[in-house]
Amino acid sequence: ISLLRFKKPIEIRGAATLSSHIIIVLRFFYTMKTAFCFVTLVASAAAFAPASKQAISVATQAKQDFLEAEPYYDQSTIPVNTFKNKAPFTGKVVSTKRIVGPQATGETCHIIIDTEGDYAYWEGQSMGVIPPGVREKDGKPHAVRLYSIASSRYGDDMTGKTSSLCVRRATYWCPELKADDPAKKGICSNFLCDTKAGDEVVMTGPAGKVMLMPEEDPSTDYIMVATGTGIAPYRGFIRRLFFEDTPAAQAYKGEAWLFLGVANSDALLYDDEFQEAKSKFPDNFRLDYALSREQENKKGGKMYIQDKVEEYADEVFEKLNNGAHIYFCGLKGMMPGIQDMLKGVAAEKGLDYDEWLKGLKKAKQWHVEVY
Repeated sequence: ISLLRFKKPIEIRGAATLSSHIIIVLRFFYTMKTAFCFVTLVASAAAFAPASKQAISVATQAKQDFLEAEPYYDQSTIPVNTFKNKAPFTGKVVSTKRIVGPQATGETCHIIIDTEGDYAYWEGQSMGVIPPGVREKDGKPHAVRLYSIASSRYGDDMTGKTSSLCVRRATYWCPELKADDPAKKGICSNFLCDTKAGDEVVMTGPAGKVMLMPEEDPSTDYIMVATGTGIAPYRGFIRRLFFEDTPAAQAYKGEAWLFLGVANSDALLYDDEFQEAKSKFPDNFRLDYALSREQENKKGGKMYIQDKVEEYADEVFEKLNNGAHIYFCGLKGMMPGIQDMLKGVAAEKGLDYDEWLKGLKKAKQWHVEVY
């Protein structure tokens, strides 16, 4: 009898992992001319228990350090515009899933794209998508649409071979037709939300550096403000800091504070992931929602994103004065309300808002990506 113990998991057709000790019992029955060998594999039933939520695949068990710069916070080698309009990259859709409830205002989808590891990007960058077909007015190809990438550089399966998008289907309600007018729907958003596994997506980029995380100082606080699908880059931040085994996650000692504004609870995006991060890292991750159709601000009106941030104005200003970085992502209509609120708070504190903002921009603490 021989007993062999294996420390590393054994993968069975990608469906289950035998993580407990494996006992291989070899029984030999000898006859005069023939030897028969029977192998029995015995494993505890616990080995087949479902994986935890963040363990999307077996690949999540590996360490996420193979796409890092050296040192990991060095931003000098960030990929930018690797693929251009005339020489784009073609990926294939892995899955397209609606991620909002029935009472949400509109449809938002999470789309995972297989890039075979050939489309490198960093958290906070955007992907260009060229929808198929041509424009009706002149027969030319459609222009590139930019979407903030909604995954870390390692992708949702943490293999480094996929990227994800968070896309809201753009529709136009015609008051005369009393229905959506298909002639005025968003070309690219509808294409992406209608994709199925195996469909090709023509991509450019990655684009942008304005939304990157400065990781050199692991005690840096991040204040992330989003409306709707503006949540995309922050999902990448949060997965990198709290769900992956990255050098950044191991070193991080600061606080990441997320503010998300949507219409109602059904419209919340990635709430399960954020709640898990909050539960596991209560000292490093904070979460506040502004639900305009379910909550009221201090004046009795609808709770918009600027109202929620204003509730913590003193703390937000203090963090910024101590070097925190603040990010804004979402529809450009969010910024006037945000800036009016900040200007009012600055006045109450006896600060010159323009000079205060100028100082944040000079220190590269102010990050804005709106559309």
